[in-house]
Amino acid sequence: MFGFSRPQSIAFLVMLALVVVAPYVLYPVFLMKVLCFALFACAFNLLVGYVGLLSFGHAAYFGLGAYVTAYAAKAWHLSPELAVVLGGLTGAALGVVFGWLAIRRQGIYFAMITLALAQMVYFFCVQAPFTGGEDGIQNVPRGHLFGLISLNNDMAAYWTVAVVFILVFVLIHRIVHSPFGQVLKAIRENEPRATSLGYRTDDYKLLAFILSAGIAGLAGGVKALVFGIATLTDVHFMMSGEVVLMTLLGGMGTIFGPVLGALMSISMENYLAEFGAWVSVTQGVVFVVVVLAFRRGVIGELAAKLKVSL
Repeated sequence: MFGFSRPQSIAFLVMLALVVVAPYVLYPVFLMKVLCFALFACAFNLLVGYVGLLSFGHAAYFGLGAYVTAYAAKAWHLSPELAVVLGGLTGAALGVVFGWLAIRRQGIYFAMITLALAQMVYFFCVQAPFTGGEDGIQNVPRGHLFGLISLNNDMAAYWTVAVVFILVFVLIHRIVHSPFGQVLKAIRENEPRATSLGYRTDDYKLLAFILSAGIAGLAGGVKALVFGIATLTDVHFMMSGEVVLMTLLGGMGTIFGPVLGALMSISMENYLAEFGAWVSVTQGVVFVVVVLAFRRGVIGELAAKLKVSL
C-alpha cells in the first residue's frame, strides 16, 4: 500500500483511523492545528532526518507561506486551494534562493546561515506594508473550496486539512523511499563517498531543500487559512526552534516521528495553557526526559525495539 512496508502500513492505517475518528471526540480546530504543525515537522524532517542538514530557519518558509496565503485570500480574493498552493510555491521559491546560498556550507555553519537568512525574512515581514506589521493579517476568509464547499464550517475545514495532510504525508514517504531518497540517505551517511560514486550531491541537497521549504510554506498557508490570521509569530525564530523540538520528540529520520512529536507539543501547549509561563518549563522538562530516555525519539526507540522501520 503506497509502498509502505508491513509495519508502516499498520502504523499508517492506525494514524488514518485516528484522523477519521478524532474530530468526533476532540475539538476540530485543535486537531487542525496539530495536522498543520505535523505537516511542518514532516517537511523539516525531510531535510534534517534524511539529508542530515540541520536548518534553524524553517520558520521563514512556514511564515512567509502563511503571509502570502492570507494576503492572497483576503486582498486578491483567491479561492482557498489557490491561496494555499501560492503559499507553498512561495516557500519553494524562497528555498531556491536560501538553499543555493546555504548548502555550500555544512554542520553548524549551514545552521547559522539558515538562521541568519530567516531573521532577514522576519525583519522584512516587520517592515513590509502587506504583512500588517505587528498586527499581522487578520480576518482571513476561509472561502469556498473549489467554489463549492464552504470552509467556514469547522468539520468541512478539518476534512480538507486532513486530506492535504494525508496526501503530503504519502508524498514524503514516496520521496524518501524512491531512488532519489536513497541518494539523500547516502549523502547523510557519507557525502564524500556519494560524490565519489558520481552523484552531484549539491544538486540533490538543493532539491531536497526546495521540497522541504515548499511543504513548510504549504503548511503555513493551511494554518493561516484555518485560523484566519498570519502574524510575526509564524516567522519568528522561536517557530524554527519549535519544529526542531517536535522532530526530536517524535524521532528524527522516521516517517511517523514528526507527526507524534507535533501531537505531543501542541497538546502540551493546549492542555497546559492554564499554567501560563509554566507551559514552557513543562515542555523543557519533557524534552529533557525524552532526550535522556529516548535518544532516538519516541518512534525511533519504538522502531529500534521492534526492529522495524517506522
